[in-house]
Amino acid sequence: MQTEETTLDKIRNRPRFKMYTHLSKEIYAENLKKYLAEHKGEFSGNVNTEVSTICVETDYDHFWKPRLSLRTEAEDEKIVIRGVFGPSSAVWTFFMFLYFLFSILWMTFFTMYYVEKQIKSYEYPWALTASFVMLFCIAVTYAAARFGQNKAKGEMKKLRKFAEESTLQFEEKSS
Repeated sequence: MQTEETTLDKIRNRPRFKMYTHLSKEIYAENLKKYLAEHKGEFSGNVNTEVSTICVETDYDHFWKPRLSLRTEAEDEKIVIRGVFGPSSAVWTFFMFLYFLFSILWMTFFTMYYVEKQIKSYEYPWALTASFVMLFCIAVTYAAARFGQNKAKGEMKKLRKFAEESTLQFEEKSS
């Protein structure tokens, strides 16, 4: 098994990695189900041949409880397993909504400021300040996501270990 991870993958809002294996999609999915059953008290999830979602069982449930999505794809006569860490889909959608909203507002306010300067109008003296406030809001949203990642770092390490061990265990048996 070969694993790939780049520096960019570590600073994203949803960190990711790639693993290569010689197992077929169906065998990998069956092996993943077996490994999940063996570690039932520690992990839970949903497994199929295309996409599997795994999460760590904990006594508490905070907003950035990580989930690991494992997507299997055929590439150059090998199977590529792409792992993506992220929060629940509701939390992820909320963060993307905030990024979208603040970005659109930033563009609107900055455009108002720019047009005002071009036509020498002074109707919107607050537009430049509002655009900086939107940039600050984008930065706060990013900082909240990074804070959540740091808070869930231990669970993310468990999920990464799960992905590697579940693949290695059955790859060694089939060799």
